[in-house]
Amino acid sequence: MDDSMHANESPPTQRLASLDVYRGVTMLLLAFTVPNWGWQEPIADAHPWLRPLAEQFEHATWRGMTLWDLIQPSFMFMVGVSLPYSLASRKRRGAMQASLWRHAATRAVALILLGVFLRSIGRDETNWTLEDVVSQIGLGYLPLFWLATRGPREQGIAIALLLTATWLLYALWPIPTDDELVVEHFSGFWAHWNEHVGPGVAFDRWLLNLPPRSTPFVVNEGGYYTLNFLPSLATMTLGLLAGQQMKSDRTAGAKLAWLTAWGVGLLAFGLALDAVGVCPLVKKVWTPSFALASGGLCLVILAVFYAILDVGGWRRGAEPATVVGRNPLAMYVMTWTIASWVLMNLTTHLGDDLFFVFGAPYAPLLGNLAVGTVLWLFCCWMDRNRVYVRL
Repeated sequence: MDDSMHANESPPTQRLASLDVYRGVTMLLLAFTVPNWGWQEPIADAHPWLRPLAEQFEHATWRGMTLWDLIQPSFMFMVGVSLPYSLASRKRRGAMQASLWRHAATRAVALILLGVFLRSIGRDETNWTLEDVVSQIGLGYLPLFWLATRGPREQGIAIALLLTATWLLYALWPIPTDDELVVEHFSGFWAHWNEHVGPGVAFDRWLLNLPPRSTPFVVNEGGYYTLNFLPSLATMTLGLLAGQQMKSDRTAGAKLAWLTAWGVGLLAFGLALDAVGVCPLVKKVWTPSFALASGGLCLVILAVFYAILDVGGWRRGAEPATVVGRNPLAMYVMTWTIASWVLMNLTTHLGDDLFFVFGAPYAPLLGNLAVGTVLWLFCCWMDRNRVYVRL
């Protein structure tokens, strides 16, 4: 995840304000929505006409895609975008190939363990699970690093192979007929992508029971799997392709055209796979259709930010997101470690009434906004003092 930091170490002409802002906006969306989980429900209950909007701040139940579902693909996509800058920076400082590989391996292990740590907070024992976004990035990081040493053709082939292999693995996997834990969202051919069905759950029932546990692992209650890192590696590789385009000597117009054309094309392709029945669009198992559609949206979002900030030079109002985007790992860790503590202390010292000023339905949202503001102020202090969290 820290590769994104190194984009700022390249020469001034190579700095991408768009990447900082994209990272910052993504992290702020997380920070302003996590502390009071489910904050949108009271608002939607009070104002039913707002429910379609409120549903954008929660994962789709199974099939479909919401705004919240774009957070993890954006994380992973931007790791890929940043990698060419990171490699160029380290090579300019004299790093040899062996040193680069050691650093990549260390980072991969650190990210995997960081995800385990974050998922273990508040538990009585280590929660050996690997579906957290940073763990997923760590699992795919060494293959991504190897792909960064190859050309665009090989990278494109890798994306196609990863998604095709994932589709075949699920499509050919036997559908259980006697597993009471299966949640049937689909029937017919799409039953291969029902919740708690397929190679993902089978692999986790083997892998996650290898470490010592007080109770055996059976299923992930959210429907996420370790094997999601394979199709999400395709998302990171798509980001790698985009990063190489952005770092190239092509004109700004050519870069924008590439980002937009591929973004719209992949979005349409992913949605079409879902529409014609080839593969349902499901974020929680990172189906190929979801990887394509969400990756296409990431390309379009980056294109919009690039056009406004890097090409148009419009930076006014971007600094609040930029300070977070320069320290993304710090914001991510703070969101999952101290956000609840910040909310508790705000309530203790300022009282509950502060958050009920607009009525009970809005109290959880106001609490989230207050916590997000505090975490943002931490990032501002860290940026001013040049304190950056790196792995």
